[in-house]
Amino acid sequence: MNRYKRKEDCPLTFALTLIGSKWRLPIIWALWKNKTLRYNELKRHVDGITNMVLSQSLKEMENQGIVVRKQFLEIPPRVEYSLTEAGEALIPSLESLAKWGKAMQVKVKNHV
Repeated sequence: MNRYKRKEDCPLTFALTLIGSKWRLPIIWALWKNKTLRYNELKRHVDGITNMVLSQSLKEMENQGIVVRKQFLEIPPRVEYSLTEAGEALIPSLESLAKWGKAMQVKVKNHV
């Protein structure tokens, strides 16, 4: 029996909507690997992302509490991005999912 009347009420579905877009995982992974990145550094680490998509993704993840934006009052202005505590807490789950994905790649490759 389904515990949730609506799929939006399921915690797993909710979590996947937070990280499930094409660019969210590469952004999160780059920030985790590098701890703190400036905008252009982050753009270089996420191959193929446009400025508009990166800006929008960062704003959304900041509003959702996954990413923190720190602005320094300097000339020229400097902004750095890093993962919040909630973003960091996501990493062990992503590592487990990556391990599972790798095992499935091998299994599917060997099955063909």
